Amino acid sequence: MSQTVLITGCSSGIGRATALHFQKEGWNVAATVRSPEKESELSALENVLVTKLDATDHSTVKSAVSATLDKFGGIDVVVNNAGYGAYGLLEATPIEKIRRQFEVNVIGVLAVTQAVLPHFRSRGAGTFVNISSMGGKITFPLGTLYHGSKFAVEGMSEALSHELTSIGVRIKLIEPGIVRTNFGSTSLDLSLDPSLSEYAPFVEKIMAAMERMGNMGTDASAIAEAIFGAATDGTDQIRYPVGDDAVQILEARKSLEDKEYMAAILAQFGL
Repeated sequence: MSQTVLITGCSSGIGRATALHFQKEGWNVAATVRSPEKESELSALENVLVTKLDATDHSTVKSAVSATLDKFGGIDVVVNNAGYGAYGLLEATPIEKIRRQFEVNVIGVLAVTQAVLPHFRSRGAGTFVNISSMGGKITFPLGTLYHGSKFAVEGMSEALSHELTSIGVRIKLIEPGIVRTNFGSTSLDLSLDPSLSEYAPFVEKIMAAMERMGNMGTDASAIAEAIFGAATDGTDQIRYPVGDDAVQILEARKSLEDKEYMAAILAQFGL
């Protein structure tokens, strides 16, 4: 009998690549998106259910889990991938964006996890794969909210693993470096204010560096392979850095004092 994965945020990027990879491996796939009526590629594939899930609307979380169970009879793996990036100056960021950052990246992950846990507990098995980032362990300028949300994903996943172990359920953290996706155009929300002129030299250098980084990084298909590997390796390993940059930067962070690390990051941005 085929195994089943439920994946959030499948409209593009890592989520779509992951849905395609699991389907290719013969799994049943519940590919969740905010607007299923706009999805045609995934809907055409065998053993794929495209259903609505908006991380900020908890009623859709429950309905997506129910639809998956009705369609496939069970869930073996959940990939919490849906994400949103609020970048920019904190002083220029409306409180609504601050709330949305944590509603999607943190509370959304908790809501999906909570909705599936009764099923996993009844089976005594299951795996959650939470998509974090190297940005859940290190920080870049202008990323106060995004990094804060990913640090939260790291902490709550590690803490949750203690109680999940007692019921036979595993939790995994994928920590990609820079990923070549359209995250910047579909999920990045930048808040800047030209009137805050004191920040201008700093912001100009950061934005120039980010533009240079735009074509760097690991392809989403490689992240999908890492997600599949983590979901199926049968081990209790929690963290999986993905991409040469993530591996190198996270290793460097372990060896540097805070002052050295902060100086090294600023130097990368020409500061």
